Amino acid sequence: MPQALLIYNPTAGRFPFHPFAERVANILRSGGWSIELAQTHDGEHISHLTQQAADEKMDAVFIAGGDGTINRAISGLIGSQTALAVLPTGTANVWAKELGLPVLTWGNWLAFDESARRLVDGVIRVVDVGFCANTPFLLWASVGLDACVVHQLEPRKRWEKYFAVPKYAAVTVREAYSWPGMDLRIKIENETIHGQYLLAVVTNIHLYAGGLAELSPEARIDDGKMDLWLFSGETLTEAVHHMLALWSGEHVNSDQIRRIPFQNLTLISDTSMYVQVDGEPSKEAKQIDIYVKPKALRVLIPRDIPRKLFSDEI
Repeated sequence: MPQALLIYNPTAGRFPFHPFAERVANILRSGGWSIELAQTHDGEHISHLTQQAADEKMDAVFIAGGDGTINRAISGLIGSQTALAVLPTGTANVWAKELGLPVLTWGNWLAFDESARRLVDGVIRVVDVGFCANTPFLLWASVGLDACVVHQLEPRKRWEKYFAVPKYAAVTVREAYSWPGMDLRIKIENETIHGQYLLAVVTNIHLYAGGLAELSPEARIDDGKMDLWLFSGETLTEAVHHMLALWSGEHVNSDQIRRIPFQNLTLISDTSMYVQVDGEPSKEAKQIDIYVKPKALRVLIPRDIPRKLFSDEI
């Protein structure tokens, strides 16, 4: 019988997971899993619990939380045989959306049950992990306008998470109005790029901006590379044009937006850059090294997912 730890963060997202915890655990148990429950309030504690599960050679860790909670979980699982499985309880839940897992809403109170049933007989795949200034990430790392917005928004109280999308949009427009852009140098493999950019985003997945846009439709999470997206400019008008192009999918054809697959890169600016990692604010810096660690994390995912995320998919 496979063994797993179910960790839940009671402060994540719009709805508390605690009332559902035992019910979800029983669904997993009925599917043949031996499940232990653990509640956490702290990111460091999450990393400790996942590291302990890996040391005990558990088959999986089920994380009930948002993308930030997932980020804290992966540090304890990288390089181990213990797989990460996600039950989405956060605000944006982009990783869950990438996998097609349902998110709890006022109209779908059985979302946790459905996610558990889809994962109970899921498949384990191995995916790449990025490192931004030695901090691991599964989804994205970025500098510039979006990182500035994350720094303004996080941390949020639970009641604020009910208005996540309109508040995100309002703060983005507000910051874009006065955002001067970045004079950025990018050292990437054997090339150096220099320009004025509104933001630079490294992504391992397709979705972006809370899952509202598909930034990188060609991304594969197990190919040993990630995509760097550079958004040129320094004005609100340019920011709005980029956002409209991104929502419509036309950014892939824009001569002001550039995609560069990479394995290692360095971002350099004369002024400190705002940084975000998996939607969480990170320490500002003038120079940031980002690299990809290929196939460093095992993940438990549904057998059927809505996007081509793996390099062996046709």
